[in-house]
Amino acid sequence: MSSPLPRVPVLAAALLLVACAAGPRRPAMEPAMFTEPRASEHRGADDLLSAGLGPDGLRAMAPPPFADPENPTRAERRRRALWSNWRGIADLAPGGGYGEVYGSLAPVPGREFHAMATLPGARHPHRVMLQLPDGFDQERRCLVVTASSGSRGVYGSIAVAGAWGLPRGCAVAYTDKGAGTDYFDLDGGLGVDADGGVAAAAQAAFAPDAAEAATGVAVKHAHSQDNPEADWGRHLRQAAEFALRTLDEALPQAAPFTFDNTRVIAVGLSNGGGAVLRAAELEGEWLDAAVAGAPNVLAAGEGARALYDYTTEAALLMPCALAHPAALPKSPLSALAAGQRAPRCAALAEAGLVEGEDTPARARSAWERLRAQGWTEEALQAGALSVDFDLWRAVAVTYASAYGRYRAGEHPCGYGFAAQQPDFAPRPATAAERAAWWSDGSGIPPGGGVGIVDPRAAAPDPALPGLRCLRALWDGAGADAARVRAGVEATRAGAPRRGLPLLVVHGLDDGLIPVAFSSAPYVAAARAAGREVSFWQVRNAQHFDAFLGLPDYAARYVPLLPYLYAALDRIDAHLDGAAAMPADATISPAPRAAGGALDAESLALPH
Repeated sequence: MSSPLPRVPVLAAALLLVACAAGPRRPAMEPAMFTEPRASEHRGADDLLSAGLGPDGLRAMAPPPFADPENPTRAERRRRALWSNWRGIADLAPGGGYGEVYGSLAPVPGREFHAMATLPGARHPHRVMLQLPDGFDQERRCLVVTASSGSRGVYGSIAVAGAWGLPRGCAVAYTDKGAGTDYFDLDGGLGVDADGGVAAAAQAAFAPDAAEAATGVAVKHAHSQDNPEADWGRHLRQAAEFALRTLDEALPQAAPFTFDNTRVIAVGLSNGGGAVLRAAELEGEWLDAAVAGAPNVLAAGEGARALYDYTTEAALLMPCALAHPAALPKSPLSALAAGQRAPRCAALAEAGLVEGEDTPARARSAWERLRAQGWTEEALQAGALSVDFDLWRAVAVTYASAYGRYRAGEHPCGYGFAAQQPDFAPRPATAAERAAWWSDGSGIPPGGGVGIVDPRAAAPDPALPGLRCLRALWDGAGADAARVRAGVEATRAGAPRRGLPLLVVHGLDDGLIPVAFSSAPYVAAARAAGREVSFWQVRNAQHFDAFLGLPDYAARYVPLLPYLYAALDRIDAHLDGAAAMPADATISPAPRAAGGALDAESLALPH
């Protein structure tokens, strides 16, 4: 299934050391190192887009099994990673429209190329990958470059970039942007190798510098000490460099592939969208166009708020605030979350963070505080999902460590990660759990057999002491707070390159990355700097397409992916000279009726 890339002079020069710049448009690139290159073929029952699973296999509730759970093959790990990442991003539920109204899951045969890439000054490499379809159009050279959503592994943008680019004959380059699922078992001294298998520290893709007493599991996004978010744009550009050099070797008869003769379009969703906007500001005309969906971006404009700021605010106040409105969207965990609202309201009142003598008054106080901070009612209602699944705390724990560049075992609030007993007590990871981390993990625990260890947990509201500590790292004093805030500031975005065709797409009901804190101030700041940015705002769209399989969410919301695909279509047509840049639009789609199916007319896609 996989083999080392051929040892040819072109590869030695192209993959192991960045070659000299070539062509009038190509910018001077940073020195870079690409190591552990591998190539594999994917045809027949094992294609690029779904590893042969197709719609039915991706919709299966259980992941593709490992024949030997403790020693899965490379092909099994890859197939399962594709299953996990499709299901984590796209709405594949029957009636949701994927593959019928929008998108494609038709098999795409081709080749895959992987390597580890290191930025100058970084402690650890990031994963890069190129998917090259057999139908690659050498006459109309197209490269789509993307970064994973969230903190996912290198396949984390397959449903965003791969699903659009591969069927059109484009090559697609990916990066995990310094995060991913290269977990490391601190107790066993075992990590994940370049192929996703379990390996000793010397062969691991990520082997952390941990504190002496550290135990449990180290997570790359949290513990690399690189603050990878500050370099998301550079990660994306390095993936494009890897792709061009790999195309030179894979298609020698058509070489050279350069930024002059190859169309390069960047696209990403969520954190991947933030990476696109950071790449858009880099010098040099290496990028032809960009589409950013629901981007996690910290702009310089009025109203801009850092993810860490509003995440820690939501983690504290939203569990109480959601006792105020009626008819919140329901998930399988809503009942459990509802039981935690009164205790949180009482604890917040005792701490002087909300006012009122009973739960309804305290909930209204928390709701009003969030509204005063810029949260819309739509964002608050959709934020119920992040409360139900404890996502606010998960993000805050991981990002505090990343921003502060803390080693494993040095989290300023005492948090760690580990496999856990049913009572959440940490325990050693099993061989089967380690074998599945690379495929199953999302890059941010809990999940994939790894949970959050909170030494501050105490009744009656176990999460609250730790959350108050996390919040103090933003609005408090002291060396740790200054350290975290400095890491956040390093992620602030600048204006995009002048003349770059750029389209930002965001759901107006986004409850995880509210448009008022991210896209809206970014677009305003870019325009104030004299840049042209198109902006599509989609009503009835929240952050997580994957949760539209839940009936209550399907009846309230529409997926965002079809608007990203439409944006890419429009951008591509513009580059062909067949259309003007898309105009700003506020789109008003209609969610599907209960028990009904989504249709193209309801999506109201711009034309």
